[in-house]
Amino acid sequence: MPDGDLQSIVDELAERLRRSVAIDDPSIRLLAASRHFGDEDALRVASVINRAVEPGVTDRIFAQGIAKWTAPGVVAVEGAMSRLCAPVRCNGMLLGYLWLIDREGEFTEREMAAAAEAAATAGTMLYRRLLLHERSKARQEGILRELVSPDGAVRAQAVEDLRAEQLFDADCASFTVLAVQCRMTQPASAPQQVAFEAAIEDGVRCVGDDVALMVANRSRAWILLGQRLPPGKTLVDSVAERITSRFRGLTDDRMRLVFGLGGTVGELGAVATSYEQAQLAARAALLLPSIGELARWGELGPYELLLKLPLEDLLGTSPVPALVALEKEDNHHVLIDTLNDFFDHGGNIQRTADSLRIHRATLYQRIKRVEQITGCSLDNGDDRLMLHLGLKLRTITTAYRDQFGG
Repeated sequence: MPDGDLQSIVDELAERLRRSVAIDDPSIRLLAASRHFGDEDALRVASVINRAVEPGVTDRIFAQGIAKWTAPGVVAVEGAMSRLCAPVRCNGMLLGYLWLIDREGEFTEREMAAAAEAAATAGTMLYRRLLLHERSKARQEGILRELVSPDGAVRAQAVEDLRAEQLFDADCASFTVLAVQCRMTQPASAPQQVAFEAAIEDGVRCVGDDVALMVANRSRAWILLGQRLPPGKTLVDSVAERITSRFRGLTDDRMRLVFGLGGTVGELGAVATSYEQAQLAARAALLLPSIGELARWGELGPYELLLKLPLEDLLGTSPVPALVALEKEDNHHVLIDTLNDFFDHGGNIQRTADSLRIHRATLYQRIKRVEQITGCSLDNGDDRLMLHLGLKLRTITTAYRDQFGG
């Protein structure tokens, strides 16, 4: 919704100049707009309706260097009337843009001076609000960190602090954590850290009427969703897509974001459980590309058990002897891949053969060979469980060593 204080600035300037006025944030998303005076074009109308303009349009506008402007100037806009752009700044910080539409071919010195004055007033207002927002955000982040502390007393105090903040409605009974991790080959630079946090904030903004609080730290972040009902797939997907899109727009494509969704809990005091699940799910997505970029706790099968093991115990676990023997005989991993596929399809012969694109007879031959090498019987429940968990353990430890060494 339009900002109340900014609204008075744009309305006053609009009435004085008899021109429509708008103020956008640094990403050219609408913050406030005045009434029109017959000078609106299709771009302005779309901006008011959608609260933003198309990415292609913003790219062409930014290409004219407005992010570095310190005084008003005229911007050419393809397919629309040109604009007077007055940068909204305070203490050297760019906080947005004030816009006038050029309907008469030029702006008078009086109009440019009035636009610059209004932009300066808006800059002071937005800067003050930014400071208040940062203080509030820092306090909320501190409480959220304590909310997932291993210390029960600290968690209990965090619950009381959050209630005192009155952030959640009385009917808010579902709390879910969405974890975000960035896969990097080297420590994140300062610009990358800023881009990561900006992307998380963008995702939080798209949650809508529900409460979404965030904690961000370099290449890791998590969002607490507080709602009346558990978050639906559409909401979670849209938040993840928004964050990914924003991050890619600010960095390069070599950096990959993954997400982990924890289970929903019914009270603030249990958020630590959802947090732990979300972090483990994000780790699964980071290590195992086959899972996808968004892993949901409750859908990870045996990995949920294995990921709970301490890393040292996980990496120090001895390989299953039967699988060691199979690897020695299976130079091209044909038998191991077949066994993996067999378990992934619940031991169903036809579906496994279809997945591998081989004849059922060929599959039976491979299974018989696996049993001969391993000394196990796939008709025996204990043998199947040992081999299945052994394969999952092999997959996850291999992924750890490939990504982090060791």
